[in-house]
Parts: sequence; C-alpha cells; structure tokens
Amino acid sequence: MNVSSSELPFRLPLALIFDLDGVLVDSEPLHQRAKEQAFAEFGIVLEQSDYDDIKGRPDEATLREILEARGVPHVLAELTERKRAFFQAIQHELQAVVGAVEFIHWARQRFCIALATSSTSRNRDLAFGVLGVGDHFESVVDAGRHRIPKPNPEVFEVAMADLRLKPEDCWIIEDSINGIRAAKAAGCVTVGITTTFGRAKLQKAGADLVVDSFEELRGILARLSD
Repeated sequence: MNVSSSELPFRLPLALIFDLDGVLVDSEPLHQRAKEQAFAEFGIVLEQSDYDDIKGRPDEATLREILEARGVPHVLAELTERKRAFFQAIQHELQAVVGAVEFIHWARQRFCIALATSSTSRNRDLAFGVLGVGDHFESVVDAGRHRIPKPNPEVFEVAMADLRLKPEDCWIIEDSINGIRAAKAAGCVTVGITTTFGRAKLQKAGADLVVDSFEELRGILARLSD
C-alpha cells in the first residue's frame, strides 16, 4: 500500500499498542492445531469459519461457548487441559512474525509501546522468550489484568491507562476480526496486519489502515513524521 502522509486522516501517534498472537508471534496456527486435536478427543469437529470467529479471544471464554452450544459444558476442564497439553507439545515451533522484532526495536526509540493481549501470562512469557523484547514495553496487559475479552475494548483501555494517554494518542496493531473491533471500540486508530486475515476482512471489520508487513507500517509512520 502506497500511502503519503497527506493522504492519512490522522496524525502521528504518541504510542503503539500491540496485540501478541498473530501480530508479534505466529501462534494462531499452533493454537488452532491444539484445539483441533483436543476437540477431536471429544468428537467435536469445527469448520474453519468457527476458528476464525474465536481468534483474538481467550480459550476460557471460547471453549466454554462452544461446549455450551453443543450441550456438553461439563467437559470444559478436561478439554481445556487437553488443549493446553497439545499446545505445549508443539510450542517449540513458535516463531516471531517476520519483521516484528526489528520493528519493536525501531518503534521503542520513537513511541511509547505497550502490549495488550488475551494470552495467559504463561503464553506471554513463552512469546517474550522467542521475541527477546519483553523489557521494551512500557505496559503489558495480559489475561490476568482484564476481565472482559475482545471484542470488548477493556484490554486496550487498561494499556492506555498505564500509559496515561488518550485514545486519539494511540495506534493499535491487530490481526484478528475481534481485535480490530475491540481496537475501534477503544477509539484508537486501528492498524490491521494481514498475518491472519486478508485485507478485505480487516477493512470490513473497521481497520483504518491495513498493512501486509511491519516494513510497510514503518514506512507509513516514517512518512507521517516528516
């Protein structure tokens, strides 16, 4: 996407707030594989559209909803444990999204940066081990610091409170439909990155900008600062 600063209807932000899964680490395929294996043990098969609908939301909420819809909520604890075990068996495959680490190093010299994720503290620490940039964030909000999952904006509101900034000061980088909706509800400029969903779906969800890479986003921010 070729965007000049004069074509953008917003100004350079003071802060960038990042989602984690699918934005900084390529974890969504691993989580889906683990869920597929766990569901299979209980005779449950989901369509790809079902997995797409729950991306960006925590397991605690989504697994419960799926089991309740099928009339078997009593197996939630066992299913959750099986999914966790399957994920731990493949977590060594976790990798950073291309360009994410380099972008974080660049961005922290120019903006406040925060992490706002539905991940558990365990999975957050796992991702930080892969990325090596956990100490770069001025605010880290994970599942333990907010109650209402995306598409509710609470996770982003907590991050902005930490930074003592207003929505108009912040850009949020998200990859999922639920994440885009939450970011828009928070009142921030919302950047969709096409690591999980295509451009059309991210735009339909409300993304103000859609980029295919962190290199592209860096170019846009650099042009705005000129």
